[in-house]
Amino acid sequence: MKTDEILQQEITNALKWERITTNCNIAVIANNGEITLCALVDNAAKKAAAENIAMTIAVVRLVINKIDIKLIDWDEKKDKELTAEIVNAFKWNWKTINDTIQVLVVNGWVTLSGEVEWNYQKDAAKEAVINLIGVKGVSNNIVIKSKKKFKIDETALKLALQNHLGLDSKNIEIDVSDSDIILKGTVDSRYQKEIAGRIAWKTPGVINVHNELVIED
Repeated sequence: MKTDEILQQEITNALKWERITTNCNIAVIANNGEITLCALVDNAAKKAAAENIAMTIAVVRLVINKIDIKLIDWDEKKDKELTAEIVNAFKWNWKTINDTIQVLVVNGWVTLSGEVEWNYQKDAAKEAVINLIGVKGVSNNIVIKSKKKFKIDETALKLALQNHLGLDSKNIEIDVSDSDIILKGTVDSRYQKEIAGRIAWKTPGVINVHNELVIED
């Protein structure tokens, strides 16, 4: 069992190691596997990266991201200008080329809505936005609606979980209900829980993933 001090130092070292967060001076507070991140950064990508890095550390149960974003003056953009830039980014990204994604920008905060066929398109839409200068945050409300009806291949999903090098799947159970996947059982870290969820979302035909995995030391 890691002490709070050890966990805090491991996350601090990981944040300093990654180029995107190395100079962010992020304060890390550890409390029985729950991590709180505090800092002031200049873009949403750094805030998201810090949370993702913390979640990769073993025994982390929860990450509370209290990092604030303060854009420098030349990064401030009018909402209409930022909206046009986002729409243009979608047009040039092969993963998001469609006319079903709606964009709303209010004071630099972006809300995405509409429908796409696959979860990777939903993820790609957020990734295309989060790194743009002037974006303070992203609410991804895009809905997945497949045009074709697929039968979820539970065996293929089990193999995908077993074959991932960063995941110990021996205690993971899979329940399939129509187009929904339910993950149950236990994993060793928040990172493994996230990996299992991402793999499940890649399954053809899936509409919803209910990640009920429990993190155990």
